[in-house]
Amino acid sequence: MISVIPNEPIHRLTLTVEEAATTLGISRAFAYEAVARGEIPCIRIGKRILVPIAGLNRMLESAGMATQEP
Repeated sequence: MISVIPNEPIHRLTLTVEEAATTLGISRAFAYEAVARGEIPCIRIGKRILVPIAGLNRMLESAGMATQEP
């Protein structure tokens, strides 16, 4: 559950596809292709495509890669 505490910084739960591409060390175009194939987890809000950080971490963990949050 997410709670908002006054005067505390809000930590983002998602990345843009471009940010996810940078984090993964792949090109923007390849990241969009991977999203379209369902290889990178995403949520769509209107025309926006967002990559949940938790989903990205699970994907990397299942591939046997260590992760650190940005």
